[in-house]
Amino acid sequence: MGLMYVFPVGEDETDFVQKKDGVLTLKTYGLPYIFWFYALCSVAVVFFMFIGVKEPVLKLISLGDETDATLGYSLLTFIGLIPVLILSFFFYEKRIIKNNMEIGLSHRVFGIPFFSEKFLIESGDDLSVESFLTSPNVARMEARQDNVGFQNKGYFVLWLKSKDGKKIQIDRHSRKADLEKLKGLLENN
Repeated sequence: MGLMYVFPVGEDETDFVQKKDGVLTLKTYGLPYIFWFYALCSVAVVFFMFIGVKEPVLKLISLGDETDATLGYSLLTFIGLIPVLILSFFFYEKRIIKNNMEIGLSHRVFGIPFFSEKFLIESGDDLSVESFLTSPNVARMEARQDNVGFQNKGYFVLWLKSKDGKKIQIDRHSRKADLEKLKGLLENN
């Protein structure tokens, strides 16, 4: 999710970096404002879809048997959950919590944690930034000037090697410099 939900890279970003009692907490930024317009359009489409199917579904529920009623209620529930699902993307937040030699990852939706993990590390050298490129970079191999815009640059991954030898992905980003700054922020605190 690091390509959409970006972590801060410096302690001066006080809204998203908290340092209290030796515990460093980093929170991801929200989505850009243009995405709110997309969400509004999506919810409007779902609303008009609900208006269009409401009467036939209610008639099916009242005239049909138990199977028809179950299908009707299921459809109305599904249509009702679509806006909640869309909004959950906007209220998703990932946190990195560093306390001494322990790094915790927490995923939250609407401020409610739904997945958390903690990992013990031995030293700051356990963090590393690596390039991730899933396909051959043919445009770069040919090295023609008119292919520069088509070069696959991939993205970079910040890995954590835990005490028990597991390799955990902390974050990913299209800019290596930002991940290096994030790594430095975690190593220095």
